[in-house]
Amino acid sequence: MTAPEIAEALQFALDASEAVRGTTSPNPPVGAVILDADGAVAGIGATAPPGGPHAEVRALVAAGERARGGTAVVTLEPCNHTGRTGPCAQALVDAGIATVYYSVADPNPVAGGGADTLRAAGVTVHPGLGAEAVTRGPLRAWLHRQRTGRPHVTWKYAASMDGRSAAADGTSKWISGPESRARVHDQRSRLDAIIVGTGTVLADDPWLTARLPDGELAPHQPLRVVVGMREIPTSARVLDDSAPTLVLRTHDLGAVLAALDDRPDVLVEGGPRLAGAFLAAGCVDRVQAYLAPVVLGAGEAAVEDAGVGTIADALRFRRERVETVGSDILLTLVPDRDN
Repeated sequence: MTAPEIAEALQFALDASEAVRGTTSPNPPVGAVILDADGAVAGIGATAPPGGPHAEVRALVAAGERARGGTAVVTLEPCNHTGRTGPCAQALVDAGIATVYYSVADPNPVAGGGADTLRAAGVTVHPGLGAEAVTRGPLRAWLHRQRTGRPHVTWKYAASMDGRSAAADGTSKWISGPESRARVHDQRSRLDAIIVGTGTVLADDPWLTARLPDGELAPHQPLRVVVGMREIPTSARVLDDSAPTLVLRTHDLGAVLAALDDRPDVLVEGGPRLAGAFLAAGCVDRVQAYLAPVVLGAGEAAVEDAGVGTIADALRFRRERVETVGSDILLTLVPDRDN
């Protein structure tokens, strides 16, 4: 098997994993590719919703007899336990797979150990293929949940060049451009949950749905989560039947994240006070800042009360990625834990 064939299979597996992100929780969105003995793609699979088959099984079904003597390329170590479905490691052995490449070891002590099962059955195993792309990509939130015990939280906001999320009169549509808004809707369609505060609901009446370019609702909708003690009207758009909604009458972020225990990929889209609370609590794992080439000069700041009183207490982040999205700049940042 040549390196280009394996690299291409990994990209197919990554694409398959990304395509089901948001639909598999609490299971990881894994992608798998089966190459036949000649190195041709025989089957591609991704994790089904809970209770359905895992990625390797779906890829094996697609490959059929062509799997025998072939190679599996998987984004996560094949599982080694029997739950609602059987162990994927054994399924690969039974199908006659000769070689397995996987990106990341399964950190779950119940499910891990599939590589040992494969080796014991005489399968050649290569760990670590494309590990960085997987850990920063489709499996990011699930791996974070396994490591920390809480959901992975992304704070997303749009702001002017001078850091304003709304003008002096409170208007905020539209600071970012249409390309950025389309990007946000695509991201929503792959999330487990979106969190806003009651203040945002009362001020803006957001719908918080994921929509396709034609305006129709995307097939997958994240859970809409409204946090705060204030009552919201029954006519609020977040309470319609377009997507599920959870209203949490609390300001305790620990309680909020506990309520989302089985939803590892969470986006905070609320106003500056909610963002500040998450930042002050150290519960922001990634920032996605859409910066528009406009100046407002006054108005609401993107964040308030983040627990910073002096420069020595500043919350520092490091750049993970910088992109141009239409006329906007998208900064993707992660906490600089070393500082």
